[in-house]
Formats: sequence, C-alpha cells, structure tokens
Amino acid sequence: MTTTPLQPTDRTALRRSKERAGIDRQELYDVLFDGMFCHLGVVVDGAPLVLPTAYGVDPDRGLDGTLYLHGSVAARSVVAAPQQTICVTVTHADGLVLARSAFHHSVNYRSAVIFGVPELVTDPDEKLHALNCIVDHLVPGRSNATRPPNRKELAKTSVLALSLTEASVKTRSGPANDEEQDLDLPYWTGVIPLHVVAAEPENNPDCDLLVPAHIRARANRLGAPS
Repeated sequence: MTTTPLQPTDRTALRRSKERAGIDRQELYDVLFDGMFCHLGVVVDGAPLVLPTAYGVDPDRGLDGTLYLHGSVAARSVVAAPQQTICVTVTHADGLVLARSAFHHSVNYRSAVIFGVPELVTDPDEKLHALNCIVDHLVPGRSNATRPPNRKELAKTSVLALSLTEASVKTRSGPANDEEQDLDLPYWTGVIPLHVVAAEPENNPDCDLLVPAHIRARANRLGAPS
C-alpha cells in the first residue's frame, strides 16, 4: 500500500483552515475505507450533475491507489466522465458542535476530495475485480458469497477507475471555539456525537437461511446488537 504524502495542487490546496488539512496519504485511505458512499460530480450537457453512489478502493492499483465507480453503460454520468475532469467527495459527519454563539457552531467531520480524469475499465479481469471491490467495500467478504456477474450483466455495466493522485483530506474534531468574551454567557455548549449504526440484519421474505458470518461481522462493526 502506498503511503506517499499528499501533494496539494491548485484544486486541492485548502484556502481556509489550513491546519485541518491531512498530509499523509494514509489519512485519505482511512476516510475512503470508513465511508460507504461518495458523491460524483460531473458536467453533463453543460450543467453540473452530482450523484450519490457506492464505490470501491484498490490502494495498490497505480502509483497512489485507485477509486472505482460503476453504473449502467447508458448512464449519462458514466458516459460523460471519461471525457473530462470529475470530482468525487466522501464525507463523514462525526458530531454537531454547539457553541455559545450562533457564529461558532460547527460540525466535526472527515472529508476527502478527489480530482481526475477517470479511465473506462475495459479489461474483463479488472472490471470484475473492480466490481468485487465495490461489493466488498460495503460488506467485506460479500463477493465470495454471491453469484458472480455473468457476461450479460457485465456488458450492461460500466466501471470507471479514478486515480487517487490528486486528492485532499480535511478534518475537524474537538469542542466549540467560542470567543473569550462569550465564555460566561449562560448557554449550553458541547458536541452531539454522530455515528452510522446498523440494526439487526433482516432476511429477505424468500430467504430462510441463517445470517452468514460476514454479514453478522459487518453489522456488528456498525453497532448492530450482537
């Protein structure tokens, strides 16, 4: 796994709160691996289009790692993306930061922004590998516990590979930062922590099998009752 430092560019360098910038590529991987969904920004027919989607990560593909996206071969975003620079973002909301003043309210968060011209994956082996990465990103081990996609399904699916070379990470953590003159004001201040929490896995109506270990492990990691 590559752990080279992130190299700021004109597009990724922070203009404000520069102290919140991540400089270690491992910080980027941590944000991506802890997330489940991203937002893909692409220009379609002259207008910006931002779509939520699942993704997968292969830190060993290419010099700095690769993020995989997928969609229907007819999806406008997927068709347009390889012809331009796209932007992908991943955000974790970790807490609501409540200050004594409205101005200093904030959010504790971890975020990543990635720029680049994606590559349309045409090699069948890499295409299958990318789709497995996406499935396993959501539920580790899932690709080995399902029927793999057949030739017809693969033909209906496009996969994009986006290099992680041009990326930035920004985080905020900790309490509110009130002005010194506000510290004696009689208003509550603190943080409401936020977490993604799973519930007990639910069988499909047409499935009477026991919940597999990999499903249970994923749900437990997300805080489901054991």
